[in-house]
Amino acid sequence: MAVTLTQSAADRAKKMLNKRGKGIGLKVSTKVSGCAGFSYVVDYADEITNEDDVFESFGIKVVVPKENLPHIEGMELDYVIGGLLNEGFEFNNPQVKDSCGCGTSFST
Repeated sequence: MAVTLTQSAADRAKKMLNKRGKGIGLKVSTKVSGCAGFSYVVDYADEITNEDDVFESFGIKVVVPKENLPHIEGMELDYVIGGLLNEGFEFNNPQVKDSCGCGTSFST
């Protein structure tokens, strides 16, 4: 299974990368955090190592550290705009078994 982007997320990533002026894609990972166990980390990918898996959606590379893949395999990353001040990446992750009440962390 792959980690994929929706068209909206890929368009946003492309704009972010163009504005930044460098980078090969997005790096999507997890970190131990919050009351449920893990939180997502989305950053620029500037390199690919042997410790990474690479997927591509709509021309954007998604770099995932191999150690994080079991927590996010099959995830679709979307970019939603819900109003003037409410926009951002949304994580549709089939691996999530539980999440905290505020929605900032999850467990698998």
